[in-house]
Amino acid sequence: MLAGIRLPDSWLAAPIILWRFSRPHTLVGTTTSILGIYAIAAAELPGVALGDGVTDLALTVLAGAAVNIYIVGLNQCEDVEIDRINKPWLPIPAGRLGLRAAWRLVIGSGVVAAGLAVTQGWVEVAAVGAALAVGTAYSSPPLRLKRFPAAAAASISLVRACVVNVGVYLHFARALGGRGELSPLPAPIIALTLFVLPFSFAIAVLKDVPDAEGDRRFRIATFTVRLGPSVAFKIGMAALTAAYLGMAILGALFLESASPWVLVLGHLACLAVLWRLALQVDPTDAASFGRFYMRVWALFFVEYLLVPVAVLAGPGTST
Repeated sequence: MLAGIRLPDSWLAAPIILWRFSRPHTLVGTTTSILGIYAIAAAELPGVALGDGVTDLALTVLAGAAVNIYIVGLNQCEDVEIDRINKPWLPIPAGRLGLRAAWRLVIGSGVVAAGLAVTQGWVEVAAVGAALAVGTAYSSPPLRLKRFPAAAAASISLVRACVVNVGVYLHFARALGGRGELSPLPAPIIALTLFVLPFSFAIAVLKDVPDAEGDRRFRIATFTVRLGPSVAFKIGMAALTAAYLGMAILGALFLESASPWVLVLGHLACLAVLWRLALQVDPTDAASFGRFYMRVWALFFVEYLLVPVAVLAGPGTST
């Protein structure tokens, strides 16, 4: 599987190349999502405590990582020429990873994800299958949904918000709660899903702002290509602001099992940080905007710490 990976410096180059190929911010996002949902499940499911089902948690994290590598790796394999313009530092356009080896990594990751899902039960099979299918439709012909801005954003939002949050929670409910039937979604998972829908939509819009040159040349009609970087930036910020205000206000009002103080203060603090960063960035400067985009991802990571902490600190905790 590793044939085609060039090791000009040392054997340590191989894991570094694989790490970059996995697009670390997305991999960390997937992992933090699963860990946060596990913590909420442990708090919400009767008779379950943090530390229960650690083996199942580890396998779920591994399956999620494999799905993530499949999706981002497939995108890189399909977008080599675009990435030569937009992201020349990625392993394939940089000449550090051969295309044949990259395809082997993608296929291998898909096989690993599917194999782990089969051992975890039908809920995870459905979630993994949906994520792999949407990821394939996003990047590969004949659909190649990334060509259409609304469909591309919907694809990313569907996976990040619905497949991950709902699918992973239902899996934990069956695995940890011992329920053969589907468990009703608790309010924190519903709220988190509703928060991540606009947040992941914003990620989908903002990620294309620094990539306008290559996307325009290869006729990928992103919001940035169609509307310009400033308008795309405003769309992304509007979605993020709505997500944070919604969770700070509605979450505090309706999540009876969570601490309203953690929800309000935590989300308003994150919103303040976001706007401070936004006021300092120039959407026409690709390098500056790339750094801003990575900080938006850092706020995404924080959300999967903030909501579980609010639930664990709330009056309705069952653990």
